Amino acid sequence: MKIIILQDFLRSGGTERQSVLLSAAFTARGHATTLLTFRPGGPLEPPPGGAERAALQPEDFGLDWFAPGLGRAVARRSPDIVLAMGRMANCLAGPLQRRLDRRTPRGAVIGTLRTGKPLPWLFRRSLRAERHVVANSAEARAMLIEQAGLPPEKITVIHNSLVFPAQSEADPAALRARLGAGPQTAVLLCVAMFRPEKNQRELIEIAAGLPAAEDWQLWLVGEGPARAACERLARERGLGERVKFPGFVADPGALYAAADFAVHASRSESLSNFLIEAQAHGLPAVAYEAQGIRECFVPGETGWAIPAGDRAHFRANLADRLAEASPDRARRAAQARAFARTQFDPARQVQAYLDLFARLIA
Repeated sequence: MKIIILQDFLRSGGTERQSVLLSAAFTARGHATTLLTFRPGGPLEPPPGGAERAALQPEDFGLDWFAPGLGRAVARRSPDIVLAMGRMANCLAGPLQRRLDRRTPRGAVIGTLRTGKPLPWLFRRSLRAERHVVANSAEARAMLIEQAGLPPEKITVIHNSLVFPAQSEADPAALRARLGAGPQTAVLLCVAMFRPEKNQRELIEIAAGLPAAEDWQLWLVGEGPARAACERLARERGLGERVKFPGFVADPGALYAAADFAVHASRSESLSNFLIEAQAHGLPAVAYEAQGIRECFVPGETGWAIPAGDRAHFRANLADRLAEASPDRARRAAQARAFARTQFDPARQVQAYLDLFARLIA
């Protein structure tokens, strides 16, 4: 098959990581694959030697919505499948499907829903024109049926693939020491871009109410426009030594290995890559409710979904996790690893995509 994966920019987010993973996996399976972006470059720019890499903007104009010559670039490659990843690509996917239909009825544009944010009008319009839609959680699929009015047979659920499934070879004790955590320190970890909807501010507020006598740290990993405000808030709450900001880490596997618990307060999700990765590394998770969150773990066993905004409930659940005996923690960690590495196995997800593609072009 000829496959195009369409993305606006290879920033460091979860959707972009999925695009890079899928383009490499489809190529490894023998399919002619192009990773086509609006903007060139980006933090996740893959190394040469995998899928074809192309960009529409001749240089990076910093415009996520600007896709000059998209129709020509796609038509020139005569794809069987175009997989639109991210909000900007999905806004243009419907018109692209109509253009392909005029040239070759075989070409299928597949939209994806990987966000819990309100969908722009162009996104909703494109969903109706695309040949098929992949939702990355059952809750996202239900939303498309109930709110967008899409027929159930037009939507397939394919969960995100694990990007960092293996334990890191880095020394967790050395990393903890570098960030000021001792052997008994309980490390709470969140890996996410610093965007307002990821709500790292809420995690700082929750941490500010934890007992001062307890030995804990909160690691907020990532970069983005909301980071500076979060750093100021941590200082204002007197948590300058407790809350750490390691910045963007290309492979956070070592951080997962060094942490004890995953915490997440995002207001907008479809399925959290961070929680999936944390589970794969054996971290129990405490998270605010959002679309798809309960599908990231075994509720009540390896993860706990807290009503959004209920800080007292969140802190109480964290206290329960901290108080658990070592055998119980070890059992939960093993269950989390088994669940995540089976449910979100990359080979399984890649095959699900390829099976879907084959049905659509048959």
